Amino acid sequence: MSTKLPERTKAGAPAGSHHMPGRESADRKQVTQGRWASVLLIPTLVLLAVVIIYPVVNAIIMSFQKDAGLNPATGFFEQGGPAGFDNYVHWLFQQCNGQSCPPGTLGSQFWSAMGTTFFFTVVTVALETVLGFWMAVIMARSFRGRSAVRAAVLVPWAIPTAVTAKLWFFIFAFDGIANKIFGTQILWTGSEWPAKWAVVISDVWKTTPFMALLILAGLQLIPDEVYEAAKVDGASAWQRFTQITLPLVKPALMVAILFRTLDALRMFDLPYIMTQGANNTTTLSILVVDQIREGFNSAAAISTITFLVIFLVAFIFVRFLGANAVGAATTSGRK
Repeated sequence: MSTKLPERTKAGAPAGSHHMPGRESADRKQVTQGRWASVLLIPTLVLLAVVIIYPVVNAIIMSFQKDAGLNPATGFFEQGGPAGFDNYVHWLFQQCNGQSCPPGTLGSQFWSAMGTTFFFTVVTVALETVLGFWMAVIMARSFRGRSAVRAAVLVPWAIPTAVTAKLWFFIFAFDGIANKIFGTQILWTGSEWPAKWAVVISDVWKTTPFMALLILAGLQLIPDEVYEAAKVDGASAWQRFTQITLPLVKPALMVAILFRTLDALRMFDLPYIMTQGANNTTTLSILVVDQIREGFNSAAAISTITFLVIFLVAFIFVRFLGANAVGAATTSGRK
């Protein structure tokens, strides 16, 4: 019995194999494009390192240094030096020179500022989400003058925050428009809860259009055929809203809530201009600015704490609440 060897081509390969120069060319092209992409990304990465990474790292390093000032134990002026975790203990445990910080000092305001920050965040984001969703649903419909309505809705968002704060400061003045309309005599910025609600109303008026814009973008991605099929099947308006609109708009809605939450946690302009942080309206950002006047290193510590709080909130949103538009898009693209 003879064994027949496979025929070979001129290049010495078996006759059944095929040489694919086109595929090799495509592979080389992809490698070249990948290298060019890496080269083009280098300037952006360097810029991010300079603008973002360096300040964050430098602030963390500063937070472990003492502020220059008088040493109460010796009575001498000291230039600072390593502080360990003293600055963090000062804020988290409200300790001043080993004792509880006296009322009215910045150190005694940390947890109240934390509570005020989360109060503003939760209340404003909740109201802006509900009102923004309602506005987005209206703007998504087809009617005469829809473009003019969309442009008008965005006006409050386009106004600078400082101008908005001063505008509402005059509205909530004792002889302002608010008291004239409601026939009241409330000193809005003179006591705690009126001042807080004045800030909430101002922020909701300004930022609701931002939520409406993001939610509207999600609504416009839902095909009209889905609603028409639901109507044919006899679904009511409430069923179409709960079974179609909410599930399909959820990715855009969660991203909008995430962006707005992170922005609200850094709230500074509105409460500072309207109340200067008085009457328990001091947020973490206002506390940082007030501390800068007394010492940069201690201010760096509270800035780092604020950064960690915001990072933790963002992680919870992305990891557990589905606010990951990039991941959702990638997953849907692979299916």
